Amino acid sequence: MASIVERRGRFCVVYSYKDKNGKRRQKWETYKTMSEAKKRKKEIEYRADIGQMIVPHCKTVKELLEEYVNLYGKEAWALSTYSSNVSMINNYIIPIIGGDKLENINTRFIEKYYQRLLRTPAVINPATGKRQSEYVTPATIRDIHKLLRNCFQQAVKWELMAKNPVIYATVPKYKSAKREIWTAETLMHALEVCEDDRLKLALNLAFSCSLRMGEMLGLTWDCVDISEEAIAESRAFIYVDKEVQRVDKAAIQELRGKDVILVFPEESKKNKTVRVLKLPKTESSIRKVFLPKSVAEMLVEWKKGQDKIKETLGDEYMDYNLVMATPFGLPIGTSSIRKALNDLIKEHDLPPVVFHSLRHTSVTYKLKLNGGDIKAVQGDSGHSQINMVTDVYSHIIDDDRRKNAELFEQAFYEKKNLDPSMHANVAGKTVELPTNVDAELLAKVLSNPEMAALLSTLAKSLESK
Repeated sequence: MASIVERRGRFCVVYSYKDKNGKRRQKWETYKTMSEAKKRKKEIEYRADIGQMIVPHCKTVKELLEEYVNLYGKEAWALSTYSSNVSMINNYIIPIIGGDKLENINTRFIEKYYQRLLRTPAVINPATGKRQSEYVTPATIRDIHKLLRNCFQQAVKWELMAKNPVIYATVPKYKSAKREIWTAETLMHALEVCEDDRLKLALNLAFSCSLRMGEMLGLTWDCVDISEEAIAESRAFIYVDKEVQRVDKAAIQELRGKDVILVFPEESKKNKTVRVLKLPKTESSIRKVFLPKSVAEMLVEWKKGQDKIKETLGDEYMDYNLVMATPFGLPIGTSSIRKALNDLIKEHDLPPVVFHSLRHTSVTYKLKLNGGDIKAVQGDSGHSQINMVTDVYSHIIDDDRRKNAELFEQAFYEKKNLDPSMHANVAGKTVELPTNVDAELLAKVLSNPEMAALLSTLAKSLESK
């Protein structure tokens, strides 16, 4: 039914359809790559076979967004992404510019829309019954910008618009809040004073395995190897291939249960959300993470305790094989973990952090310990892009930053390391240096974790070339 035609370096999907009057018409949709064109061709033929053929022919922003969600969103978005994007569309886009015609949309129009959003009252959060802020924040506008940029790009592919009006639009300045993290000393102290065994295990798993909250709560015993042999040979591991998440019931229905492995029993029929066990959002999140011996032994003891509860409760225990489960086998709610952590922080006057900060602490210290092997850390953390790991590494501990100042003070201002005749011995290898390079200073610089990580990454990138 559909065919692909190459035209001026682009790939056009060409197909026929019947309009509202039953007249047969031809439609051309343009894509940058052959793979995109093949994907769209396959989708068109599939929808035609099941009698759900939808041809983009919208005139207003609202009509474009509706087709964008149906044709693109339902295929590309995960459950949580679908819910948040549809919410943004219904709350902040359609009510304000939904009726505007596509032919009137340009970059100036989009920028004026963003400025209007800054003066628009934020909607009430249905979960809390309160507004998170008085007006729409620059952070939310940034998310709206990303969504519209992708939406109008689809419109260009569908040949509904000549160019994307959002690409060059200026977004209100947004400054991301700095996420505080615990140092290793603080974390070890927190673990020492923590009397909640469940929280203690959660903290250790998040830190040692760089886990997200949902990944930790979705971990099942069949994905854990803590046998005596594995622990003795330092090859105990967990396999992350699913997560627990609370999602909107409507989203599950709209996406026909996409990525959902199972739906846990509902706490109340009146709830609009339900807790599910689902596949991770990205393929890179599926990974094997090796366990430190101490954490593996904690899991051994945890399983013994859980097995005793199962034996006591018998059939009353709803066994979903979850590692982190309630006394009756159901998944633990994220709010329970957050509350326990907040209570620990208040009780022992610890620096305030959120649970996800432990993942950042984990990534930071793994990079510091392995000399900046970003790929290895990315394998543990499951980040889809390597720059996400390096962004997390901006959490360099202050002690390391102070070393830079100390090195400068000693080398230059105290003039202790200005002998040009010295040679450096680095990592057991003698390196001949140019006469104008201070070897002792270089050795001290290399001993600094930040500089070592940077140089190691640079060397690996050069090797790969």
